[in-house]
Amino acid sequence: MCVDMKTSDFYYELPGELIAQDPLRDRSASRLLHLDKKTGACTHGVFRDVLGFLHSGDTLVINDTRVIPARLYGHKQDTGGAVEVLLLKRKGRDVWETLVRPGKKMRPGARVSFGNGLLRGEVLEVVEEGNRLIRFTYEGIFEEILDRLGEMPLPPYITHKLEDKERYQTVYAKHNGSAAAPTAGLHFTEELLDEVRNRGVNIAHVTLHVGLGTFRPVKVENIGEHHMHSEFYMVEEDQAALINAARQTGHRVIAVGTTSCRTLESAADEQGILRAGSGWTDIFIYPGYRFRLTDGLITNFHLPESTLLMLVSALAGRERILAAYEEAVRERYRFFSFGDAMIII
Repeated sequence: MCVDMKTSDFYYELPGELIAQDPLRDRSASRLLHLDKKTGACTHGVFRDVLGFLHSGDTLVINDTRVIPARLYGHKQDTGGAVEVLLLKRKGRDVWETLVRPGKKMRPGARVSFGNGLLRGEVLEVVEEGNRLIRFTYEGIFEEILDRLGEMPLPPYITHKLEDKERYQTVYAKHNGSAAAPTAGLHFTEELLDEVRNRGVNIAHVTLHVGLGTFRPVKVENIGEHHMHSEFYMVEEDQAALINAARQTGHRVIAVGTTSCRTLESAADEQGILRAGSGWTDIFIYPGYRFRLTDGLITNFHLPESTLLMLVSALAGRERILAAYEEAVRERYRFFSFGDAMIII
């Protein structure tokens, strides 16, 4: 793979007013930019037009992870000081790796109370990147308490309050575990998915629990030196068989979102055969990467200099992606998690 690209090679100018702050009422009414990955040509439409780019026999791969309301607000038990805790990864039944703010005084042994004691936490240790391992104690069912006390961990560039938690979930969200939504999937409705199936397109699901590392900036100049965060994924036997059958019969595998793409590329072998199983992946896809399984991608518009922008550049070419983004800015597309969509095929 190419390792001499710089982070600044993936910069583009984005006016702040184009960052979408609220989701559209109709999920499938977002705009859609089609980028021909072979020619770089762009066309414009609405998301429902995605049907015209899917062929009978293709397999659409969705990520069925479900976002948990992972942001908790509490108080230190000794001083009463306000504390914000963001759940990142479950490390045991009641032990989570977390991001704590402010973190300096949250040393091992520090205790936090949430919801007037409905949920309590104790810092066990400080781990990589200053994250804290916290053991939680409570009465009842943790998920029910979290649903009552927690807030959706919206990205830092979204400043508006989300009125409906379900609007930061895909309609097919199933397995709890993400700290962020696989946002390309937010555009699909149940009706649109039925239309996809009616066209003879298979829909397969994989699971990748999205971590907050998705939003961490690349801090190194040479992108080849960047280390990706790890995320947990699962591929079930029947879904692997469905995806492999598409490739074996000469049809396309189209990922919905960078998380589905990263799962496919992590679980596929050198011959492009998807292996069922589960594990942790820290795969970093950037220009020079040879895709094993992914033929096309439905995705949102990503932050400048982000690993996600590097991934889509690996699929279509950096120059073509940046040209398409410039066109999207000119056409006043809405960007990032609640923004418009792109299909690269």
